[in-house]
Amino acid sequence: MPARPCFLPSDRYAPFPPVAAALREPDGLLAVGGDLSTPRLLEAYRNGIFPWYSQGQPILWWSPDPRLVFRTDAVRLSSRFRRSLRHSGWQVRADTAFAAVLDACAGIPRPGQHGTWITPEMRRAYVQLHRAGHAHSIEVFDTEGALAGGIYGVAIGRMFFGESMFSARSGGSKVALAALARRLHGWGWPLLDAQVGNPHLYFLGGEAWPRARFLEAVSELAAGPGLEGPWTAAFGVLAAAELAAPAAG
Repeated sequence: MPARPCFLPSDRYAPFPPVAAALREPDGLLAVGGDLSTPRLLEAYRNGIFPWYSQGQPILWWSPDPRLVFRTDAVRLSSRFRRSLRHSGWQVRADTAFAAVLDACAGIPRPGQHGTWITPEMRRAYVQLHRAGHAHSIEVFDTEGALAGGIYGVAIGRMFFGESMFSARSGGSKVALAALARRLHGWGWPLLDAQVGNPHLYFLGGEAWPRARFLEAVSELAAGPGLEGPWTAAFGVLAAAELAAPAAG
């Protein structure tokens, strides 16, 4: 009889099953059901688990093995792309347009994907998580003040869990990722979770970590003090042109 994921009860404080119980096929499927309340989501991320499902499906919870991780001092931008940034007038901010970034991530066409996994239920959940000070957006604005790209995710302690990113202009998502990594590194946050690998993310410097190694790092980083509440002031304004040079230190 094929293995099946565990079913979560409706109690938002009920614990998740051990991640070792996640299926190998499909890779990382751990549990079905539960809800998307803020307590449930925070408990999931602390344990290296995230929700991912399509409209019409029950809530599905995942913890894949391996896990795609970026070291915040090792995001790679090609020399050609760095040269293009030297005279860029783009600027990067945080938490000034969370809903717009979320909607752009939901609406961007992706190869092999029909529709979006950012369902209305997911959107409400992450907006609430943002209002509670745990979900954040990094926004890239062009010279006319329009969104050129962005990324959003969840921060717990000194760990950032990336959820999705988009480009409205060529290179917008790369600028968002590099800017986020630059700021996180400056704050002493060493890792950025990107969940599941693809060739583009590996090209940008993503690394496939065994789940056990990833969970060990998350256990330490998520347990410490972090930066809750809006990141707008702490992040400041980062000129995309600054990303043309590698980060110091």
